[in-house]
Amino acid sequence: MPGHRAARTTALAAVIAATVVSMPSAHAQPAADALNVYNDLTQQAEKLSQDHLKAQGDLAQANATVGTATEAEKKALAESQQFRGQVDVLTEATFEGARFNNISALLTSSSQQDFLERMQAMTIIAADQNEAVARLDATLSAAKKARADATAAASAAEKLAADVSTRKAAMDQQVAAARAKYQSLSAPQKQTLKSAGDTSSVAVPAGAAGVALNFALSQRGKPYVFGSNGPDSWDCSSLMQASYRAAGVSIPRVTYDQAKIGRGVSRSEVAPGDLVIYYSGQSHVAMVVDGTRAVHASTEGVPVKIADIDSIGPISVIRRVVG
Repeated sequence: MPGHRAARTTALAAVIAATVVSMPSAHAQPAADALNVYNDLTQQAEKLSQDHLKAQGDLAQANATVGTATEAEKKALAESQQFRGQVDVLTEATFEGARFNNISALLTSSSQQDFLERMQAMTIIAADQNEAVARLDATLSAAKKARADATAAASAAEKLAADVSTRKAAMDQQVAAARAKYQSLSAPQKQTLKSAGDTSSVAVPAGAAGVALNFALSQRGKPYVFGSNGPDSWDCSSLMQASYRAAGVSIPRVTYDQAKIGRGVSRSEVAPGDLVIYYSGQSHVAMVVDGTRAVHASTEGVPVKIADIDSIGPISVIRRVVG
């Protein structure tokens, strides 16, 4: 009901708003503190961006379910019309004098052989009628279930659409706060953030993991933009998805789902191409270059670059996508 949906959306907005890091007061801050605040703001903005992307994906899936259920209903109804016609023909024949039983065959036969042939024919016709009725019932039941599935999926999609809108508002607020804080940083701080880092040639292994890593490394220097899907800018998870797509491997769009693919490996087992998911909320991802380095799209103001694996943030899980 509209009232319940409005209350739910308001409640969700309140919860998300509570997670948004507000802008600090305008009084002077030490340079290091200002940079720390910026990093905190961007980390929160990235999480909200991933939340928004996840909600968008869930909404698309729900809408697809609605479409599938609706098509299933149409198919079931079409089939029911086919079997309804067959039932109608057999029913009309019954009303016009056909009797689908052995007594009828006996009374109308002219010989023993004729009786046997009529009895066999009547049995077949009766079986056809029973089958047609059964299949009609089955298709009508299938249509009813498909309609219920479509209705439930549509309701879920409606709720997800509200979630997407609310999460986007929260993301936009956080991104604005992060961008404003970036503008307040000193020139040396901005220059440090803009540094391209190590741009030297890196040897990659053979196979899909090597192809994916080579793609990620080729994007060094390109900017990070919240929610971007490339090819001129990236966010952390879109870079990973595009890298493996270049290797012919499909992986999910958001970090939360990337944290579940492949198989888990320990920190001591990392190999080129592994995905390292960071923070307890699993809101950031990087790709392993070697035992100590990873390449990632860090945050706005920072280009895609190589960094120390352990310096990026607290590691949540490490996933091997292939191999």
